[in-house]
Amino acid sequence: MASIITRGATSVMDWVNARAPALMPMYRKHMTEYYAPKNFNIWYIFGVLSLVVLVNQIVTGIFLTMHFKPSAAEAFASVEYIMRDVEWGWLIRYMHSTGASMFFIVVYLHMFRGLMYGSYQKPRELVWILGMLIYLVLMAEAFMGYVLPWGQMSFWGAKVIISLFGAIPVIGNGLTEWIMGDYLPGDATLNRFFALHVIAMPLVLLLLVVLHLGALHEVGSNNPDGVDIKKVKGNRWDANKPADGIPFHPYYTVKDLVFVGFFLMLSAFVIFFAPAFGGWFLEHDNFTEANRLVTPAHIKPVWYYTPYYAMLRVIPDKLGGVIVMFSAIAVLFAVPWLDRSPVRSHRYRGWMTKVALGVLAVCFVWLGKIGAGPGTDPVETQIGRVLTFLYFAFFFTMPLWTKLDKTKPVPERVTMHD
Repeated sequence: MASIITRGATSVMDWVNARAPALMPMYRKHMTEYYAPKNFNIWYIFGVLSLVVLVNQIVTGIFLTMHFKPSAAEAFASVEYIMRDVEWGWLIRYMHSTGASMFFIVVYLHMFRGLMYGSYQKPRELVWILGMLIYLVLMAEAFMGYVLPWGQMSFWGAKVIISLFGAIPVIGNGLTEWIMGDYLPGDATLNRFFALHVIAMPLVLLLLVVLHLGALHEVGSNNPDGVDIKKVKGNRWDANKPADGIPFHPYYTVKDLVFVGFFLMLSAFVIFFAPAFGGWFLEHDNFTEANRLVTPAHIKPVWYYTPYYAMLRVIPDKLGGVIVMFSAIAVLFAVPWLDRSPVRSHRYRGWMTKVALGVLAVCFVWLGKIGAGPGTDPVETQIGRVLTFLYFAFFFTMPLWTKLDKTKPVPERVTMHD
């Protein structure tokens, strides 16, 4: 029986190869003949998990669009219909909403890993830039998707965020009306956000992901030691391949499946037992239909936007706050040229790098907590200003402390310590 199956599979592959001869070389280049460093640790799993969540979002999104109606009069009711009357609709909706938060969790950890191990340094600058573009598109995609359920927080969140463009001199008011399609969020806003969320943004996102992976596989993956594995050739598979590399498939694909399984179990626990996650993944106000005559007591975005929202809120001037908020994202694109260290990984850098990374992580998380709060405490506002200053200080002083920081000798080949 096994031999029959093997012969059948071989026949199918031969048939495909005869008609699409470029497929097998491409498969080998990016899977079986792509050699990844053999010292990957758990920090290198988040890129794969991002792909898993992306597939989840696309598949569940397709099923949700079958029943969703993008109009101000019917959007909220259609979501309720999905939750109550569509068979397994509640599960699909919660998989999509939980997946959005999981997406940002793994993306933030993926970005932090890049900062830890210097994955943006030459020759991987383009990989980092494409990753930041993915992050930017992902934020726009998530914002538009958050507006679609047309709950109270969807409506007022859209109004507040889109109104920020009104701070731009001369063209601000016209730009705000153009984005909303009206003076207030309504049918036009929902229709255009639905089109962008379902069609335009996913296409751009998929294109950027393909480019990101293509650029990565051209220069090769970084590793926890920051060592170029292409320098030393020769291993048991191929004398011309890196000595410290192993084929991505099957070695890392099998290893990744273990982490993917654990991640799916964790996500399933959230979906089945705490889909709202205490109001962090799904705000309680969003279970009430949008009402332009009733303002929620506390308007705030979803948790993955709150660090930037806190920066916006602690700046007293509206235009200044908008500039600071968008600059906090824009400065990430400049990281490959701000880092002047001759060493990639934090393992072989001095105390300055470790302290700076720790301060950045604390600032980002603390700002997220401040952004999720009511914003009425003056002491919290002052703390937010200090944290915002420290956030930007990390990047603006990076050329200085990366150059002054003492480094340790980097090994010629990768090490296997944790």
